[in-house]
Amino acid sequence: MRTKLKVKKGATKRFKKTSTGKILKKGGYSSHLKKNKSKSRQRRQKEPTLVSAGDKKRLLKLIGNK
Repeated sequence: MRTKLKVKKGATKRFKKTSTGKILKKGGYSSHLKKNKSKSRQRRQKEPTLVSAGDKKRLLKLIGNK
């Protein structure tokens, strides 16, 4: 009998796996002190960014390597 694959719920809420196998995350430094940042920088930080190759292997274990 096989057990179900358990995932870290906090990681599944913060990261998203694309159909091609890449992992997306929300950009940092975007939640406060917005008046000091330019509008173009704020727009850029809204877009999801790719996770680095070094973190990808570790995150696949957390969100379920399917």
